Amino acid sequence: MHYIDVFNGDADGLCALVQLRRHEPQQSILITGIKRDINLLKRVDAESGSHITVLDISFEKNAEDVQRLLQDGATINYIDHHRIGELISHTNLKTDIDLSSDTCTSLIVDKQLQGQYRAWAITAAFGDNLFDKAMQLGQDSGFNPKELALLKELGIYLNYNGYGADVGDLFFDPALLYQKLVKFDTPFEFLQQDEVTFNTLAQGYKQDMALAEQSPVLYQTDHCVVIELPNEKWARRVSGVFGNELANRAPEKAHAILTKKSDSNYLVSVRAPLNRRSGADELVSQFPTGGGRKAAAGINSLPREMVETFVDAFEQQFKK
Repeated sequence: MHYIDVFNGDADGLCALVQLRRHEPQQSILITGIKRDINLLKRVDAESGSHITVLDISFEKNAEDVQRLLQDGATINYIDHHRIGELISHTNLKTDIDLSSDTCTSLIVDKQLQGQYRAWAITAAFGDNLFDKAMQLGQDSGFNPKELALLKELGIYLNYNGYGADVGDLFFDPALLYQKLVKFDTPFEFLQQDEVTFNTLAQGYKQDMALAEQSPVLYQTDHCVVIELPNEKWARRVSGVFGNELANRAPEKAHAILTKKSDSNYLVSVRAPLNRRSGADELVSQFPTGGGRKAAAGINSLPREMVETFVDAFEQQFKK
């Protein structure tokens, strides 16, 4: 059988596939990219008998290609936690999609595998900014504070590596990073045996975050904050994780990070308030190229003339 693994290039997509392939090793074609590259099924050409595993990308954004691939005779296993749109019914399509704001794709896989690779799932949950969920699951699973601190660091760094305008902005191509991770049953083994990769990500994260802390605030109220980042590699890399950091500091506020692009438009990352994880997907769906989930979403290209409109909509969405 012809195997194809399609996965988001962030911590959640990476750790979801690591769990599945530790459980059931397969030689497969890897299709991935930057975190914002969510129309990944457009890059898949399948033949009758192909088996496609899809992880951590919106069904809504890929529905046409799901239909195309099913018509070509492929079977698809689709696991995700983003917007569905209209779900297709087909004998060759298996879905496990949970839209709950306190889950992620790796946690869905963890349930399927009954916690067999729990440490990878916890790593992904930390990366997806589900800190409370990750910490509780980790404590219930018997991990000590030092181990959980390591998983949290790794999750944040893996997620950080997924952000950029293209793979050239990243420290590691997500396909290469996956191949480094999948060798190990646990993140702890990876950390022991590949310090170079971990240290590269850690150093880059700390340097980029230090620069982000100096960025100007465009707009601020009691319930929302908008920050602008420049058109620089470091800014594109840090846009999502900086939003997560700000959300954790002020859980009662919504945050938006607007990163300038080379065409003068903006890449937008939105984080709903952590104390009520909802509304981010509703907000960005009002704009072209918007997509995501209830707690965290984004816009791939917001025209600069729509910034004021976006800020107004942002304010209206989160003052409720």
